[in-house]
Amino acid sequence: MNILDELKERGLVKQTVFEDELSEILKKGERITCYCGFDPSADSLQMGNVAALCLLLRMQKAGHKVIALIGGATGNIGDPTGRNDMRPEKTKEQLEHNISCITKQVQDFFKRNGNGDVLVVNNHDWTSKLSFYDYLNEIAKHMSVNRMLASECFKARMENGLTLAEFSYMPMQANDFLYLFNKYGCILEIGGDDQWANILAGVELIRRKERKPAFAITLPLLTKADGTKMGKTAGGAVWFDRNKTSDYDLYQYFRNVEDVKLSEYFKALTFLPIDEIDSLCGLKGQAINIAKERLAYEITKLIRGEESAEQAQNQARANFGGNFQDMQAMEIKRENAENIIDLLLATKMASSRGDAKRLIDGKAVKIDDEVIEKYDHPIIKAEFVLQKGKKNIQKVKIC
Repeated sequence: MNILDELKERGLVKQTVFEDELSEILKKGERITCYCGFDPSADSLQMGNVAALCLLLRMQKAGHKVIALIGGATGNIGDPTGRNDMRPEKTKEQLEHNISCITKQVQDFFKRNGNGDVLVVNNHDWTSKLSFYDYLNEIAKHMSVNRMLASECFKARMENGLTLAEFSYMPMQANDFLYLFNKYGCILEIGGDDQWANILAGVELIRRKERKPAFAITLPLLTKADGTKMGKTAGGAVWFDRNKTSDYDLYQYFRNVEDVKLSEYFKALTFLPIDEIDSLCGLKGQAINIAKERLAYEITKLIRGEESAEQAQNQARANFGGNFQDMQAMEIKRENAENIIDLLLATKMASSRGDAKRLIDGKAVKIDDEVIEKYDHPIIKAEFVLQKGKKNIQKVKIC
């Protein structure tokens, strides 16, 4: 089975172009180069990026060369796909910080799970050297405005005013593919299905300008059962960065997925064989929790490492089994835990002082089973169990 067949078996191919031609290349055992782009809109990747990273990793495990592109140039313009307004511009310092953080996360992901041989590039390196004349002569003349305007990605912005910069996002992404094709022999771009028009533009640019094969694969967008994006919670995004989302919270996010999404998430976000996934997802009643634990463990291990996955799983089992002695304690400095509000912020159980006060007003906060009712409740104990609601439980050690 070549990699394309494997991806289709796991339900990871939404759209392709020139599929028969690509399949023939792969069946011959040829080693190809592919890439996927990542947007530096924040200083951390989110769970919505996991499927694309896993697809790059699957390509690498199948013997192909992979490139991760960080959009230092395109990121500040912002893809207009699905947006009603233009993205706020970032400072040079903010963008450079985001690019540095995401580059490290991608590199760490491949060191942990692959052979580490991933090339990370920044499209600012070549886009910044492209003159307007070269843009017109080398790229723009090969792209049809009529075809671009017919793309779904521009429709929402057309109603509210599409800027020339946003309209140029598609040609810029197409040029990225062309550049990687010429410099590294990259013939395949992959990405989420919301990127189909942008990816297809790159394929067509290469085929028109270079008159050589180029291909595209898009992944189905992973969603929760209610149709909202995977990786979004009431408190915001679920992040790669453990300073933004703890190992435990990451584990619990996937431990609590809906039953109907288990198979989809297993196939897209883990490397378990299909027959093992089918067995896990075939469990009934309370036994389905075994499958959910396995999903949470595998994804946490993929993103944070085996040790972090084991600690998060042990903590979760201790929390809900009531065996708090086995929980791993979070160490908090005394100066950050003078009172309950400070403590809730330090442990990230509250996102702001106002959020902390709302939790206390709702009697949702406990220390060792004592309901906390005052905002200035002092933290006296050196070690205790802090609880928010029924499911968020953390052993704390003041140091």
